[in-house]
Amino acid sequence: MPAVVGTPFAVFIGLTVVIMGGAGYLTGQAFAASWRPAWRVMLPCLLLGAVDRFLNFALFGGDLLSVAGYVADTAVIAAACLIAHRLTLVAKMVSQYPWLYERAGLWRYRERPAASGEAGRRDGA
Repeated sequence: MPAVVGTPFAVFIGLTVVIMGGAGYLTGQAFAASWRPAWRVMLPCLLLGAVDRFLNFALFGGDLLSVAGYVADTAVIAAACLIAHRLTLVAKMVSQYPWLYERAGLWRYRERPAASGEAGRRDGA
């Protein structure tokens, strides 16, 4: 069975992608739900990457201090965090401000076009 940066493929999929990626997804949702910016989710991602390395070492005998393994694991976790953050933020903007924004795909939202009768009201007429 092939290895991913010193970790057996099944362990990488099970531990890193499913368990820690799921934790990263929930972290991204929590940060978006509290209106925090996406860059702030990176510290928890770095910590989750360290936890993943430790669990890989403690449970499966992997390398604890593998820099390449840490970078690969943290990249997967950070991707899950950032995807969840964006999806949650778009859903919140569209659901909380439906008169201002509409969904423009899975990843984005846009301003609603102004109704014809509202243009005069904005000018004060």
